[in-house]
Amino acid sequence: MVKLSVLYNLPEGSDHEAFIRWRTGEHQAENAAAPHVLKTDFYQCHATVLGEPVFQYITEAYFASMEHLQASLLTDEALVKLKEDSKRGKDFIFLVSEELASTENS
Repeated sequence: MVKLSVLYNLPEGSDHEAFIRWRTGEHQAENAAAPHVLKTDFYQCHATVLGEPVFQYITEAYFASMEHLQASLLTDEALVKLKEDSKRGKDFIFLVSEELASTENS
């Protein structure tokens, strides 16, 4: 399993409620419908006893393999869409990780 994690913030003055509506509605559906995406999640970060988070939001998308991730995200069409969607945020960090071990508890 391969996971793309995107950590990011919104620019100052952004309408967070409007962003959440777009991100959990239209954009979540687009992410889920992308080729080879097995699962996609969206998270809002919260403060802990260690302080405020560096990032406000995290998006994750899961793929069966690195080849599936590349086939989904490294197309001209996908890169144009990513560039357009990225205008809504700032401070992006993109992480691609490959699962080496997993445990699920019910």
